[in-house]
Amino acid sequence: MGMVRTGQVRSPARDSRPPPAIAYRIGDRVYLNVTSRCTLRCRFCPKFQGLWTVADRALRMPISREPSVAEIIAAARAQGPCVEYVFCGLGEPTLRIATVLAAASVLRATGIPIRLNTDGLGSLVHGRNVAAELDGLIDRVSISLNAADEASYERWCRPRRPDSYPAMLAFAAACRDFVPKVTLSAVAGLAGVDIAACADIAARLNVEFRARPLESTDGRSFRVR
Repeated sequence: MGMVRTGQVRSPARDSRPPPAIAYRIGDRVYLNVTSRCTLRCRFCPKFQGLWTVADRALRMPISREPSVAEIIAAARAQGPCVEYVFCGLGEPTLRIATVLAAASVLRATGIPIRLNTDGLGSLVHGRNVAAELDGLIDRVSISLNAADEASYERWCRPRRPDSYPAMLAFAAACRDFVPKVTLSAVAGLAGVDIAACADIAARLNVEFRARPLESTDGRSFRVR
């Protein structure tokens, strides 16, 4: 370590990276990025390919930069009029469920619908029925199913906690009682993932289904490992 002479003040190191975007727009929707932390390590996720940009906005968010409720609300409003607010970055929003719901309670006053994109593991992580807490605050929830069986789910999503697959399905079923519109989604094009069978699971749960394309979020190609 170099010597610092008496009277010298060493300037603190500056973080040269641009601040992470809290809010970003895709089309007429505003997306709210509240954390980069996640309960899954999906092989097809852009961040595990080193890609952290969505809609030309840098989303990588250290814990020290995770936004407050006031910052989320200010960032959302700064985006101007939209047809929907969506809690969705490159992390799992329900890891900060209290912050998400506090922000949603304020944003609801605008009359703009609010959607939560989630991996469906909030109840498993927090040890309580998180679905019930969405009541009256979230209009739509989109849950990443991603596989029609637990073995395929484990292979592609690499959950950090045991029993994540049944917990996700239970969360989807619970959401029907508290959220007006529930959708299960799966990425089309992954080896061994039966999209038709995924759609059947959604039908059995009496929720909607959407197949998502396998693509990066910034237009760059990447290899799924």
